[in-house]
Amino acid sequence: MEKILIVDDSIVQAAQLKAILEDEYDITVAQRAEDGLRWARDGNFSLILLDVVMPGMDGFTLLKKLQEEIITQSVPVILITSLSGVADEQHGLILGAVDYITKPFNPLIVRARVNTHVKLYRYRRQIEQQSMTDQLTGIANRRRYEEYSVTKWSEAIRLHVPISICMFDIDRFKMYNDIFGHPAGDKVIAAVAQTAASHLQRSTDFLARYGGEEFVALVMGDPSEQIFGHLQKIRRAVENLHISHDPSVSQWVTVSIGGVTVIPEPGNGYDFYLKIADTMLYDAKKNGRNRVVWADEKLKQLWEKRSSNQH
Repeated sequence: MEKILIVDDSIVQAAQLKAILEDEYDITVAQRAEDGLRWARDGNFSLILLDVVMPGMDGFTLLKKLQEEIITQSVPVILITSLSGVADEQHGLILGAVDYITKPFNPLIVRARVNTHVKLYRYRRQIEQQSMTDQLTGIANRRRYEEYSVTKWSEAIRLHVPISICMFDIDRFKMYNDIFGHPAGDKVIAAVAQTAASHLQRSTDFLARYGGEEFVALVMGDPSEQIFGHLQKIRRAVENLHISHDPSVSQWVTVSIGGVTVIPEPGNGYDFYLKIADTMLYDAKKNGRNRVVWADEKLKQLWEKRSSNQH
């Protein structure tokens, strides 16, 4: 069921709207603009119905804030108003509202406009999802990663929680392609993606194909020791697929993993820590491959100690 957020300081008015829509939608009501902003950030809403005239922060101000935040700017907003002036309607549309509903409510008009904008939002999400998915592996593509990383970095700063940036690379993949051919190489990329994705299934986990045989994952909430151990399981799971490689370099296809865990502060740059993750991956490759090298919250390196036949 699609979710709709109603932001209205009038208990009676909010109850009327909820009664009109609750048979078809999951309705959340906020009676203060500040609460509406918090709900919009935290909830996965398909539409926001926003009263223009409210004490304190009014609807126009809240609409402007919603449009400024990446996590809420794509959610359509219908303004609720008794203001009938063209200037007011124009102001709301310029700020980013998709429509107006005037008081007193006509249930047929409310349902029709809400249904239209929810359907449009659903369709747009489907198109965006297709454009954000890597066709070979079915996981997120580089474009989706670029957008997601901005959102999650801001969220980690706001919530003051750890975020881990993980880089995966299939070892000696060019050699594999040269020996076994590109169709076989595509199957390896897909198998590694599926294996990693099966270990990164929480709502706070994210995995994308970064390019070629390289992947990137973002994990929120876990301290460095925990994510370091979890990624060692993923590395072992790939090795345990037992996909044959050239025995002169390795018995099986393997991956090297590098990354960093940080509790970001305002002013911290994501790209700086992405480079650290990439450096950890480089160290994993340089020191034998098929291993995990990590930088903890104090940028101290954590090494997976193991023998290797990857030299």
